[in-house]
Amino acid sequence: MDALGRFGELMRLEPQSLPLDEASLCVAAVAQPGLDVTHGLHALDALAATVPAPTLEALVGELFGSGRFRGNSDDYYDPRNSYLDQVMARGLGIPISLSILAIEVGRRAGVPLSGVGMPGHFLLCDQNDPHVFVDPFDGGRLLGPADCRALFLRSMGRQAPWQDTYLAPVSRAAIVERVVANLRLTFQRTGRRADQRWVMRLRVRCPSATEADVDELARLTADLN
Repeated sequence: MDALGRFGELMRLEPQSLPLDEASLCVAAVAQPGLDVTHGLHALDALAATVPAPTLEALVGELFGSGRFRGNSDDYYDPRNSYLDQVMARGLGIPISLSILAIEVGRRAGVPLSGVGMPGHFLLCDQNDPHVFVDPFDGGRLLGPADCRALFLRSMGRQAPWQDTYLAPVSRAAIVERVVANLRLTFQRTGRRADQRWVMRLRVRCPSATEADVDELARLTADLN
């Protein structure tokens, strides 16, 4: 499968109808040529089958309370933390990748969750009770709005201005774009030019891509011409 081409097709879909699981696995497949996206989808099916009941508590307990999946605080910027197949294989991730895992396992298990793009720390929201949030990076801890604000201030600084809109659900396309943005920052930090190239090939296929993004990709690929 042409993972990059398929990613572009998916990102042209209506933002909330985009298949988050497939798009996330396409990102991983661009990073790891030869990765079987279909196998990754089946792995999510198998994970969902282990959830004992269609409740938030059962889902969170199975995935995070057991320690089966946890936040990689020891090596937060390891790019494998952003590849959904590697999150499943290693049991390690960052807030957004663990959230993607929970959203897609929850969807299969009858537990509807939304992603919450709070600056500094991605969260989950229970679609059945929008005042209940989940921090998958912290063992699936359940949070209320006040807890989320406290987490924001710890992440962003005590003087950072808070907005209630930070707790609004974001579209599936926005989640994928944030994954790409995280990887872009990771490889800019490490200076790995080859990795910057494939990330920018993803970025220019995102709905919010700009002319500056296109120019950056051209700069990164100039030495290949």
